[in-house]
Amino acid sequence: MKKIFFLLAIALILVGTACNKQLNQTPISSATTQTFYKSPSDFIQGVNAVYADLRGYPDRLQFLGEVRSDNIYGVSVTVRDWDPINDFSPGIASNTYVEEAWNTDFNGIFRANAVLDQLAKNGANVGSASLATRLRAEATFLRAFYYFDLVRYFGMVPVIDHPVTVEESNKIKQGSIADVYKLIISDLQYAIANLPAAYTGVDVGRATKYAAEGILAQVYMARSGPNYGISGPGLASNEWSQALLLIQDIIGSGQFAFNPSYANIFSYGNQSPVATGNKEAIFDVMYLSGISGKAASLEGTYGADYPWQLTPNGYFLSLKDTKSNGSLEIIPVSNDLVKDYEPGDLRLAATIYTAGYTSAGSTETRPFFKKWVDITKIPSASRFDWGINFIVLRYTDILMMKAECILNGAPGSQSDVDGIINQVRNRAGLGPKSGFTLAQLYDERRKEFADEGSRWFDLQRSGNLLTVMNSWIAAEDVQKRINQVTANYIIYPVPQSQLDAAPGLYTQNTGY
Repeated sequence: MKKIFFLLAIALILVGTACNKQLNQTPISSATTQTFYKSPSDFIQGVNAVYADLRGYPDRLQFLGEVRSDNIYGVSVTVRDWDPINDFSPGIASNTYVEEAWNTDFNGIFRANAVLDQLAKNGANVGSASLATRLRAEATFLRAFYYFDLVRYFGMVPVIDHPVTVEESNKIKQGSIADVYKLIISDLQYAIANLPAAYTGVDVGRATKYAAEGILAQVYMARSGPNYGISGPGLASNEWSQALLLIQDIIGSGQFAFNPSYANIFSYGNQSPVATGNKEAIFDVMYLSGISGKAASLEGTYGADYPWQLTPNGYFLSLKDTKSNGSLEIIPVSNDLVKDYEPGDLRLAATIYTAGYTSAGSTETRPFFKKWVDITKIPSASRFDWGINFIVLRYTDILMMKAECILNGAPGSQSDVDGIINQVRNRAGLGPKSGFTLAQLYDERRKEFADEGSRWFDLQRSGNLLTVMNSWIAAEDVQKRINQVTANYIIYPVPQSQLDAAPGLYTQNTGY
């Protein structure tokens, strides 16, 4: 049984359904939490509840990452919540997707803090020192993961590393970028030192040492990017060599492998991490379809809903499928992205649907993402119940991160870089090249990881976000609806609900 995240969904209730979604709500340090942790299974359920806040992570990557980038040209007839994200509207502080990112990440952080607090106070109840250490390392990994998500989207956020009361939460201001990263790095270093290299049985899918190393490498790389003159994730810290050391350890572990088939990476029949199958997967958000449960409060399912979020409802209706309910309107892939694929690139057909469809007498020819959709695997009960994991970190990314570090001055050669990128191109059915530059590396990443949510973060890190996006807008935006991109729009606004919860506590990000 490989799916750990939602099988113990009762933990969502036991650990505290009153977790802070706004600062003025009852925090997770309530009496329910204080009396819950009495046995090893209680602590395991508590940590599982921290994992559970990953459920919507891939949806967030799609809307705040893909839709924000040059991969999507969203042109809805009726203005949808994703349109102002795509249009770089300054008035998105109350946007559904912006609110969700802040709320869910902090919900996970508060849950992690509660578990860590109880491990410190009642750790003897775990019964095993080694299990207690592992659970502590999982919770710190997840807290760091959620904070890294926050700093890349919002820049300065409150740094909270312990359970707080309502009164205390209303006095905690945004921490500096340096303070946020200090906690992230400390947590990940602890996780690396104390997480196992792999799991077996029911524990397959939990965070491993290598997952923590991969995320910490991403942290060093994000910090090494330019700051664009804003309080964002880039610090121009030149930590490429530190990232490379972690990357090399993952590669040298021998636990992961480059899948020779691009389409197979995303196959529904290849859904387990390294212990039982998909050796591309270093860390997954894991789902289990076909199970219902009121405790989850997730439309009654434990499956995924991200596969259809960028796939239009009309496409499913054209297949006579009335259950899947894709996006209300088509969210088209940009023409620029489609044209970026070279002739014969196998990744195009695996990622983007270009054949068109007819629904309700109307024909649609614009392309859209369908990487995660297998029409033979459409769930029978609910559109929220797709049975495919989301690969947060895969081995190909680790290899290409190595090439990026070398191109930024970390130890290595141009031959190393060319070898990595040509391995990726060869799998895509393309011929080799030599002398790859950073710009060419980012272009290959764009095609390799399209619809996986990395494009916006790649642009942040590249230093060319403003040039790339504004050039793209000039060429793609035939409807003249997208605002000029300034450095302020590299990060998102502090949600309006947070500003209203404690007036004067937070400073809104510039430009919103």
